[in-house]
Amino acid sequence: MSIRRVLAAPGFIVAVLASSVAHAAAVPVRFPEGVVHGFLTLATPAGKILADGDSIQFARGDRVTSRLVFRFRDGSLQDETTVFLQRDRFELLTDHMIQKGPSFPHPIEITIDRPAGHVTVRTTGKDGREETIDRRMELPADLANGLVPTLLKNLPAGAGKTSAPYLAATPKPSIVTLALSRDGGDTISVGSSRRKAQRWVVHVELSGIKGVLAKLLGKQPPDTHIWILGGDAPTFLRSESPAWFGGPMWVIRLSAPAWPEASSADSR
Repeated sequence: MSIRRVLAAPGFIVAVLASSVAHAAAVPVRFPEGVVHGFLTLATPAGKILADGDSIQFARGDRVTSRLVFRFRDGSLQDETTVFLQRDRFELLTDHMIQKGPSFPHPIEITIDRPAGHVTVRTTGKDGREETIDRRMELPADLANGLVPTLLKNLPAGAGKTSAPYLAATPKPSIVTLALSRDGGDTISVGSSRRKAQRWVVHVELSGIKGVLAKLLGKQPPDTHIWILGGDAPTFLRSESPAWFGGPMWVIRLSAPAWPEASSADSR
């Protein structure tokens, strides 16, 4: 699957200050993405389920379209579609993310056209008035929006700390640096078997005076944690990240279809 975001998680990763820290080289493609339809849940750290999600992905040649959508039980919606190239390296083309509804006190829509260097941010204030920011920016090809879990899956087993640029909208768009580092592992259960999951930390780096001010003012964005199961076919397992800057932590994890306990044939 930005967690924009995830990831948001994913896409859910949001920062308020730009960073001038240089980032590492783009992540090489070790495991090409293909056709996927996965099921997810979004919950509070206490386990209360807030939304059900779908991760839908398909490839046409070296062009991949990935959509992550969460439908909240209070009627809210988070919907992110990322289009990228996977040649020798991953290269972002476009990213479009919507957050709206009661779960989001500050509804927002972000559109990134990376090749054109065009960013549009639409927000709605408490008074219901909409504000639009339309900006031309120099956007690096390895921008990580919508791609953080994919990048983590493709880092070599012995890879240490690396970094990637990320466009944050708060609501004014700016480029920040995400530091990606290993943070040990956790044992999980799959049926009666045990597996080892790699835990990653995604940290927003703020350098110089901006970093000092962020710490003094308590505005350093909290870290995001993402769990990846490695091996010959790495996969995303779970993430813990802030819903938005200053917002609550949300947990995204894999889900599975639920089947009736007894079939109609059994009941007969």
